[in-house]
Amino acid sequence: MSPTRRSLLRFSGLAATGLLAGCVSNGASPNTTDTTTTDGGLPGSNNTTGNGAGGTRPTGTGGPGLSLHSTDEQPNLPLELAVKVTHDVATDDAPPQLKVTLTNTSDEQLTVGEGRAIFFQYKTDDDRQLMLLPAAEEYDAEPGCWRLNEPIAVTEEYRMRTVDPGTSISEKIDLYGAPEGDGCLPVGNFHFTTTYNVVPTESMETAEQKSDAWGFTVTLE
Repeated sequence: MSPTRRSLLRFSGLAATGLLAGCVSNGASPNTTDTTTTDGGLPGSNNTTGNGAGGTRPTGTGGPGLSLHSTDEQPNLPLELAVKVTHDVATDDAPPQLKVTLTNTSDEQLTVGEGRAIFFQYKTDDDRQLMLLPAAEEYDAEPGCWRLNEPIAVTEEYRMRTVDPGTSISEKIDLYGAPEGDGCLPVGNFHFTTTYNVVPTESMETAEQKSDAWGFTVTLE
């Protein structure tokens, strides 16, 4: 199958403008808590273990199976963060996929940034082997392999998301092999981390911004 193509802007970094001017971090990982939650596989795929290395690849798929290995401790913020696997295998039709959810645990509306990084969009793992990209988009990658052929770019802006008290917002992210990575989707454990910048919406001009990091580790096998 021929690679899919999408025009992209040259990467020039994320620039903070106005309040919530924070940077995205790929620093050392905090303490982690083990979890093994997954949420099924691609529609029409066989989710039983198959004939791959170690008997862990689902039958009828061309790539390693994805599972959630662990999540970092919750940050010291009025947010509850969660991630789950929504597509656990790579096929010719789609790469593996995860879903990140933010819940406002405070009693006031919060403004959170940076709006893409809080969902791990355009984030690479600590070893720069994998990259997470917004779902339902087309990128320059070979179907079934899902290794990016060229670096991905993002626009130079700082986005913010608002979250009402007691409510959640979610985004799905697809898993690709990084252009500088080894092969297609390499096997092993891979840790992703990002920084959350939070301030009450009604007092953005006077309140102190709070920041903390959070992340998770996935396994490909």
